[in-house]
Amino acid sequence: MGQAMNKMDHVERVRAQWARELPDLDTTPTAILGRAYRLSNLVRPSIEETFAAFGLDRGEFDVISTLRRSGPPYRLSPTVLYRSLMITSGGLTHRLGRLEKAGLIRREKSAEDGRSLLVVLTEPGFQRAEVALRADMANEAQFLASLEPARREALAELLKELLATLEGSNSPEREE
Repeated sequence: MGQAMNKMDHVERVRAQWARELPDLDTTPTAILGRAYRLSNLVRPSIEETFAAFGLDRGEFDVISTLRRSGPPYRLSPTVLYRSLMITSGGLTHRLGRLEKAGLIRREKSAEDGRSLLVVLTEPGFQRAEVALRADMANEAQFLASLEPARREALAELLKELLATLEGSNSPEREE
């Protein structure tokens, strides 16, 4: 552990360069946010490859997994979906079209309001969401394997605290 901790990562090298060039500048935010950004960029290709193995892109997986985790009857309004996914309604419409064509979702009229449609997860969509999530979690666990469980939990708690502060009252989970 000691030797690995002494190695400079990319972000630390960037911070050292800025310390040399602008010694009065506090680059502490980069130590956290720069690493979060870099981590995201490093793991993204592997995550996208995992979803592609199931015939999905990341956005399509997000839709069917949101429906799957919503619980029975696995249907949501498009408004609740796009707020949860933090995308535009136009972006969602495009994803829904592809998922419907693949037979993973269907759109049906709402019993409460015949003018509106609900997005419903089909049985194939239900199955695909689960197997893709299981594969994704196994894949992502490999990235964290070098951290001891207690350190993973501590990191998760710190990130949760920061995220809760940044999200504030703008939580995408609010339903209409």
